Amino acid sequence: MTPAFVVAAPASGQGKTTVTLGLLRAFRDAGLAVASAKIGPDYIDPRFHAAASGRPCFNLDGWAMRRERLLSLAAEASTGAELMVVEGVMGLFDHAAEPGVEGHGGAGEVAKTLGVPVVLVVDVGGMAQSVGALADGFRRRDPDVEVAGVILNRVASPRHEQLARDGCAEAGVPVLGALPRRAELKTPSRHLGLVQAEEHGDLESFIATAARAAADHIDLAALKALARPIAWGGTRATPPVAPPLGSRIAVADDVAFRFAYPHLLLAWREAGAEIVPFSPLADQVPDESADAVYLPGGYPELHAGRLASASRFARGMRDAVERGAVVYGECGGYMTLGDGLVDADGVRHAMLGLLRLETSFAARRLHLGYAHARLAAPGPLGPKGAHYRAHEFHYAATLSEEGAPLFALDGGGTRGLVQGTVSGSFLHVIDGG
Repeated sequence: MTPAFVVAAPASGQGKTTVTLGLLRAFRDAGLAVASAKIGPDYIDPRFHAAASGRPCFNLDGWAMRRERLLSLAAEASTGAELMVVEGVMGLFDHAAEPGVEGHGGAGEVAKTLGVPVVLVVDVGGMAQSVGALADGFRRRDPDVEVAGVILNRVASPRHEQLARDGCAEAGVPVLGALPRRAELKTPSRHLGLVQAEEHGDLESFIATAARAAADHIDLAALKALARPIAWGGTRATPPVAPPLGSRIAVADDVAFRFAYPHLLLAWREAGAEIVPFSPLADQVPDESADAVYLPGGYPELHAGRLASASRFARGMRDAVERGAVVYGECGGYMTLGDGLVDADGVRHAMLGLLRLETSFAARRLHLGYAHARLAAPGPLGPKGAHYRAHEFHYAATLSEEGAPLFALDGGGTRGLVQGTVSGSFLHVIDGG
């Protein structure tokens, strides 16, 4: 199996994504075939990873995925690679809170599942020698999580770097690199996190700058040497994430609908389905021979005016429903299937009108978390009661939602709507069973 290590941090905002991108491109520039994965339910970072490495990036979710799926996806992502870099989520030991269950979904748990070491990225902007105590505490927290060393990030000066290195030496923590503070390595953000890779003003320049910093200030040879092969059992006999929606599935794919999990599309392809992309923003219609249409999540609220005026797209969606095609939307796709969407300026835009749903971004409210969900009625996703693990992350307020629900949550309540062959919800399905 391909050797790998996890890039983690004490908390969010330490710079682990930028460091990961720099490492991926620096290893690639050095002639190494390098792969990557992203821990957790993240849609943004994997596309940055793919741009840096030149290879697809899969999510590895310790809470929502069965162990067999997580390991098989790690194997899939690393096939043909000489090294794999796995980016963590939040802080190393942060994880989903679930009553009676310890340690679900954190970067530390995934590192244990993969059987690979952790490299801790620490923003030392507000500390010096204390970084040694911090790193030593993380190293001692769980003896089954091997913290192999630290990368000091956002170092202010040579003197600052030496003080931080001294603190790590006193604690016996290896320092694998020290990156200087550089304004050009700050990533742009918006209300749901990073700007998408396709929207970055000069993505290639940004990645190249990060790679030069990694090559100049991180011991790449030491990182490669500490990586260990993924502890994969060698079988990919994993049940599908969800049944394919059809045999030929039209999938919306542009900057308004980019949040489709690669492992879901892969599972549909492996089950024999054909995936046919189309762009609603370009006013394209779903393939007329498709027996299913999938509208993934994304940022439709930022393009609501264009979507509302995309008459060919709207007509094509209505034609698909009339010929009996299955239509399924998640999060942003679900909002687009509704009657109307109010943008952040309070302007209402007519959507497809296929579900009795009105949503608004005028009064934003965060909805975030994992969910155990069961189908409230039989449909293309399976029989009534079929169980899914899913994630919800959006700021939209639901003004009205009328009709039969798609999911019943194990903790109480419902999500989504079903109307004939049209269905959707704010949940992003990650795995079943």
